[in-house]
Amino acid sequence: MTPWVLRLMIANVVMMLMVAISPAITTALMFVPAYVLFRPWTILSYMFLHAGWSHLFFNMLGLFFFGPRLELELGGKNFLWLYFISGVMGALLSFVLSPMTAIVGASGAVYGVMLGFAFYWPKEPMYVYGLMPVQSRYLIIVMTLLSVYGGFGGSADGIAHFAHLGGFAGGYLFLRLINRKTLSATHANLPASPSVSQNDLSRWSRIQRDQLHPVNREELDRILHKLNSTGITSLTPIEMEFLNRFSQDQ
Repeated sequence: MTPWVLRLMIANVVMMLMVAISPAITTALMFVPAYVLFRPWTILSYMFLHAGWSHLFFNMLGLFFFGPRLELELGGKNFLWLYFISGVMGALLSFVLSPMTAIVGASGAVYGVMLGFAFYWPKEPMYVYGLMPVQSRYLIIVMTLLSVYGGFGGSADGIAHFAHLGGFAGGYLFLRLINRKTLSATHANLPASPSVSQNDLSRWSRIQRDQLHPVNREELDRILHKLNSTGITSLTPIEMEFLNRFSQDQ
């Protein structure tokens, strides 16, 4: 569990308990698109409200599974930007659904986190119902299609499908922006064509795997497997930076 994922989960649970004690909180903090100019805080506060414990559970489950690894990849600051931009975009796109429809839930923000996971680890297997492995990129595509169908198909299931699509859109735009900046900064400090000495390879092989956070350990295993399978030229500058960062004290 990473710091901001844990804090967001706690904040959502605390809010749910507060609503149970005082239901009037929901009216004050839920997002209604037509009232956003008069109640601007609701474009953020709605993310911490939920329609029930099952709604909260499934959103927090998604945050728990997809969030920690992404937070470690992006850093806490960028992770929060991704989370809230996705949630805000989810709210804004809900204008398409109905300007008078009240919206609650962290779904838009969590969908942005899920998109971020698939953005960095597109081939990572996700186990649907704990049984069927599906690569994360295909899972996101299916979820997008379902949200499009639910939103434009006139579904009356009570789900804010456009908030989900907005979460995907906000997450994608933010990730494209920071990825472009990261690549530019990385290429400024690393050669365009990887040039790695035997000393570098030896240093990377001595990284103390057991001392790493489980998420970083998993990423190390993935990169080293890629290195052994397809060679040094297949590594991206970001992957080389990862190896250098964790081997600098070796």
